[in-house]
Amino acid sequence: MSHFALQSKKVIVHAGEKSEMIAACIEIKDQLIHAIHPYGQALTCPITDVGEQVIMPGLVDSHVHINEPGRTEWEGFNTATQAAAAGGITTLVDMPLNCIPVTTTKAAFEEKLAAVHDKLWVDCGFWGGVIPSNIDDLDDLLTAGVLGVKSFLIDSGIAEFPPVEAKDMLAAMPILAKHDVPYLIHAELDCGGFHDVEITKEYNSFLASRPKSWENDAISLMVEMARASKKAGDNCKIHIVHLSSAEALATIAQAKAEGLRFSAETCPHYLTLAAENIPDGKTLFKCCPPIRENKNREHLWQAVTDGRISFIVSDHSPCTPQLKHIDTGDIEKAWGGISALQFGLPLIWTEAKDRGFTLVDLARLMSHETAKFAGLDKIKGQISVGHHADILVFDDTASFVISNDMIKHKHKITPYVGRKVNGQIMQTFVRGQQVYCNDQFINTPIGKPLLKGQL
Repeated sequence: MSHFALQSKKVIVHAGEKSEMIAACIEIKDQLIHAIHPYGQALTCPITDVGEQVIMPGLVDSHVHINEPGRTEWEGFNTATQAAAAGGITTLVDMPLNCIPVTTTKAAFEEKLAAVHDKLWVDCGFWGGVIPSNIDDLDDLLTAGVLGVKSFLIDSGIAEFPPVEAKDMLAAMPILAKHDVPYLIHAELDCGGFHDVEITKEYNSFLASRPKSWENDAISLMVEMARASKKAGDNCKIHIVHLSSAEALATIAQAKAEGLRFSAETCPHYLTLAAENIPDGKTLFKCCPPIRENKNREHLWQAVTDGRISFIVSDHSPCTPQLKHIDTGDIEKAWGGISALQFGLPLIWTEAKDRGFTLVDLARLMSHETAKFAGLDKIKGQISVGHHADILVFDDTASFVISNDMIKHKHKITPYVGRKVNGQIMQTFVRGQQVYCNDQFINTPIGKPLLKGQL
């Protein structure tokens, strides 16, 4: 059906610079939002009324590790994008590492694009990578259509994706500024002094091995890099991924106050989990940087409230159960990464609604701002005339307990099993085409690659 309408007493629409929830009827034609009518408007096309359920813009998740090609036994585009659709995510951006080859050259990017054919249930953009050896390849990689690039300041765990130093970043930033794309940074610096920490089955031993100072120092370095870039006339966009340490928030606020193009994201696991409550030997909770104490979590929420943290993304980083060492509880050997792609909105809504947030706020934090960050905001991230008809239907009054059997990503494991959450995704539409409804996937994969320069 290429021409139809959805209506509800609660629709989050975007006009001008802000969104609001109103009663409305959304007319969809040829994959786009054709018009926004008053609720109850008579139209010539079929109209579906979802009652009190909320019609929201589809989520845009700009931090997802899919690992295909090369490590498809960890995850793949088919299962990852199905999980995304089940979570109301209509657009995601894939990370450049954990796949083989890593996305650091035009040729590697073309290999990844070949791998996505007929596997995308939602639309998908791609980040490239910056490593010490590929500075000369950056221009071609960016021209090929990646939306931006990412680097690590610490060992990534993947030999083909080594960390960069200041000189590498200084060489890369003028190229990134020319293309006006963001530079994503995994901000941990191994400053030493903690290598003698014995990592046991106790979660706190792992936490002690990756202190806040590693993040704090890395973010301070990136502010220096941003200042140098601005002074050179480039003013490259610097973005801190998966912020965990609340101690770095003042540094981020200072960078913003100076007029630097500096931003940071955080993730559901840092906002919903606390170190004090993580059982020992439960390797599913391991990620880098680590989940920290509850007091730190509360400070992160405050930063989401006041804008020091710009948005919330999943950092879905899956692997095989064997690599998680679930049976032995060996936290030191376990791969670090949280798998929870489809549960982000219910997890955040459960916490956020008791803190005074509305679903309009979450649409901004998980859709509009993430689309803007990835350079997709002219087509994604809001319900407004002319944008892609990317829509999720959300029952904000429902609740459920997360279980293994409802997981759509490849391996049916997540640290959230047994957790009760509020809000449930009922339907997901990508460019006006229903891809998910009541726990069923509809038709076949219709997602498309999103390439910079072809949007």
